[in-house]
Formats: sequence, C-alpha cells, structure tokens
Amino acid sequence: MLELYHFESCPYCQKVRNKLEELDVSYVSHPSLQGSRNRERAKKLTAEVQFPLLVDTDRNVVMIESDDICKYLEEHYGKRKS
Repeated sequence: MLELYHFESCPYCQKVRNKLEELDVSYVSHPSLQGSRNRERAKKLTAEVQFPLLVDTDRNVVMIESDDICKYLEEHYGKRKS
C-alpha cells in the first residue's frame, strides 16, 4: 500500500500526485496541513518534516524529495499491466 503525506498548495506534492495518477496507482492520501494529525504522524516517520512524503508499506520504504519519489514510482509501479 502506498501512502502520501502532502498538502494541496505544494507544487512538489502536486508533481507526485500527478505521477501516481499517470501510473494509475492507488494510494492513501494524508493531507498534512500545519497542526494536523497527519503532519504529526509524518514527523514520526522521518527526521525531517518535509513534503511530499511517500510510504510504501509493502516494501518498507519511506521517502521524501519529489524527484526521488517519482523515479521510485516509475521503477516499481511503472511497468504494471492492466
């Protein structure tokens, strides 16, 4: 399962959401505005509070940086056959 911690106005978060949609990959969305419970959960997952934050529970991967996340998604989910 993929989980994405993000916030709407972040262009880097939008980039990752677009990649997930392009690859037709399902994910759980965790909007993480300042002061939200999701932001507090994100703080527990990584030393830095940075968004977007992707969690791949199937592979036990937690990552930040939109370019790295998009590359990861292409490598692991880009070759899915419908």
